Amino acid sequence: MKLGLERLRLAEALAAEGIMKTEAVRRAFLTVEREAFVWPGSEEEAYLDMPLGLGVTGQTISAPHMVVIMLEALDPKPGDVILEVGTGSGYNAALLAEMVAPAGGKRGRVVSLERVPELVDFARKNLARAGYADRVEVLHHDGTLGDPSRPRGFYDGITVTAAAPRIPVALKEQLKVGGVLLIPLGP
Repeated sequence: MKLGLERLRLAEALAAEGIMKTEAVRRAFLTVEREAFVWPGSEEEAYLDMPLGLGVTGQTISAPHMVVIMLEALDPKPGDVILEVGTGSGYNAALLAEMVAPAGGKRGRVVSLERVPELVDFARKNLARAGYADRVEVLHHDGTLGDPSRPRGFYDGITVTAAAPRIPVALKEQLKVGGVLLIPLGP
């Protein structure tokens, strides 16, 4: 219960700062329990607005404010099919699933690519335990190469959770006309 209150407080703070803007993002944020996706032993830190380490992988679960900024910019809708590059712990994929395939609503889907084998397993277990395995598919693959199992123009939206020096051509090709490709560019 304590962590639920912390989740609500953080959502209110992000809204007050103008970061969380839409009801869809707010609903997803309040539904998905970040503590179910942090590395074991970090649960009490789940609602600190900072990235948290994911074991010995050298990877992190992004800070909540960054996750919200990315979700607001991507603006996924119920029924969308979204490609996420960089699954990490599965937290962002669960949020996306809440937005594209809400309970009782249109059934969208999230495909998430992760290159670190330990995180593929960790994310799959987290997503299954949290009830998202039917809406999120996690593949062990280099996301810069796109999703090899899907054709050109397949995805309504693509989000990349790590910086890249340039936009991979494969991702551009897999985006539907009019879709959104969200990627932080930089070294």
